[in-house]
Amino acid sequence: MSSPLKAVCAALIAVLLTAPSAGADESTVDVNADPVRVMPLGDSITQGGSIGGYRLDLGTKLRAAGRNVDFVGSLSDGPSSMPDRNHEGHPGWTIAQIDANVVNWLRTYTPRTILLHIGTNDMYGSDPAGAPRRLSALVDKITSQAPSAEVFVSTIIPIRFADATVRNYNSAIVPLLRAKAAAGKRVHVVDMYPAVPISDLPDGIHPNAAGYSKMAAVWYAALSSVPGSIGDPQQPGDTCTATPRVASTWNGGFQAEVTVANPTAAAISGWTVRFTLPGGHTVTQIWGGVASGSVTVTNADYNGTIAPNGSATFGFIASGPGAASIGAATCSSS
Repeated sequence: MSSPLKAVCAALIAVLLTAPSAGADESTVDVNADPVRVMPLGDSITQGGSIGGYRLDLGTKLRAAGRNVDFVGSLSDGPSSMPDRNHEGHPGWTIAQIDANVVNWLRTYTPRTILLHIGTNDMYGSDPAGAPRRLSALVDKITSQAPSAEVFVSTIIPIRFADATVRNYNSAIVPLLRAKAAAGKRVHVVDMYPAVPISDLPDGIHPNAAGYSKMAAVWYAALSSVPGSIGDPQQPGDTCTATPRVASTWNGGFQAEVTVANPTAAAISGWTVRFTLPGGHTVTQIWGGVASGSVTVTNADYNGTIAPNGSATFGFIASGPGAASIGAATCSSS
């Protein structure tokens, strides 16, 4: 096929796949497809290196619990198999640097929930004693800009060579944060320090995979204790699950696969999966399903029925600028 003809076909497919299905109940689709926007916010401990930090296991826990959550932020990294890689974890940054940028991020991404772990780089800076005051001002700025957001602020994890300084910081910030909560602000204290032992910090600062997994468990418990912070769990009728993964990437696009599973003892006869793509991305090709909106996928004729404990898959190609990622996917069955 000639290049001009291929381009025309690709454009036609994009239009067909992104157009809403005729007769669809768009208001229902929009409500169900709207995930809770969660912003992981902090420094390199939030970014998590090539393994995705605590975000990897936290996302897995949320999806397993049927929570429709989308991590948001201007950065996107982690392993290519990680379904949702967006965040605001900036390696080397201090409280003041986060403070200088946070209003713009909040306006851009409008998170419903914020996970803040910050202060590590202040501990070996020029003024560690002033860090609690700086954190207090940062949290005030966040709650002023986003008063309806749930703001989870954690004590920082240990530093092998600065443990006393970390302990002093943590003991100072807890009463400051609790006072804000008592004043009616949506601030929640998360005690992260005891969760990660020094043995899980290979360089004395950053956790290994085991340490990040422990952080994820603490975040998940805190989120689960605050109604609405991660949405509602899947309803009893929504018996299927959807697990997306990025299979390959290239400049200007990526290929992904989604596994739709039926973990129940009864067969399902049809399924609908909803997820989000990075801004500017659209689905340009799909197999094993029928796409509409941004983005809703229903089963193809041949894979709608899934036996008990069975699964089906569909795949797609998305095109657009920036890093490849897939927001948290939800599944409903019929």
